[in-house]
Amino acid sequence: MGTMVKVLIGLLVLVVIAVLIMSWVFGIRNQMVTREESVNSSWAQVQNQYQRRFDLIPNLVETVKGYAAQEKDVLQGVTEARAKAGGVMNVSPEVLDDPQAFARFQEAQAGLGSALQRLLVVVEQYPELKSNQNFLTLQAQLEGTENRISVERRRFNEEVQAYNSYIRSFPQALLAGMFGFKTKSYFQAVPEAEQAPKVQF
Repeated sequence: MGTMVKVLIGLLVLVVIAVLIMSWVFGIRNQMVTREESVNSSWAQVQNQYQRRFDLIPNLVETVKGYAAQEKDVLQGVTEARAKAGGVMNVSPEVLDDPQAFARFQEAQAGLGSALQRLLVVVEQYPELKSNQNFLTLQAQLEGTENRISVERRRFNEEVQAYNSYIRSFPQALLAGMFGFKTKSYFQAVPEAEQAPKVQF
């Protein structure tokens, strides 16, 4: 009888220890899920702002074309950059786990930003365009969008930093790979686009 009680107590202790370990492991996993969802939510906001810029461009190009049709090369450059960015616009959050895919997304967006900068420099030569109400409205929307893109990219990088730090810290690092959690890519400043395009005239 005494041996049977000792065996039962031993089993009960093992069960309690196993439950505690499982609770701890799943608590860490749940924290990883929560942090990854914060990154994904922030990513969605970045995409929303890029989509907003993407949607403004056809109206901007058409308005400029009405006053500066001879700037065909610049207008075509914006259209081509928009098409390239459109090819990688609505990517899933899984792209954050693939540094090459993320770099392609960032490169396409930077190319579009550069093309917009060239277009806006050309506009300086057309005073009548700069006084057009439609253009002024588009300019204000674009300026606001570029600022929001900058803010959302910064927030995204902050969420990625918190997530990456968490899953790379001990003991989470031991479990992250087992549960399929990988570090995410940051937005990096590209040499020609270290700041948002200036849209002041």
